[in-house]
Amino acid sequence: MNRHETPFLGGQEAVLSFGDGEFAVLKQGTYVRCAVTGVRIPIEELRYWSVDLNEAYASPAAVLARLNRTQKR
Repeated sequence: MNRHETPFLGGQEAVLSFGDGEFAVLKQGTYVRCAVTGVRIPIEELRYWSVDLNEAYASPAAVLARLNRTQKR
C-alpha cells in the first residue's frame, strides 16, 4: 500500500488464484478470508496460501491445521 491508497476499512472480498510465490487477482477487493478460521486477511498482509487447494491462510498455525485435516482423509 502506498500513501495515496486508503487504509483497510473493510471493503470488498477479493477473489484470487494462488500460484507458487504469487497470486493473481480475479476479482478486485481489499481482503480474502482464511480458509480455516474465516478471519479477514488484508491483501497486503497475505503471506500464506495453498496452490493445490487454492486457499488463503491467516497464519502458519492455520496452515498446519489445514494440513492435519487433509492428511487424515
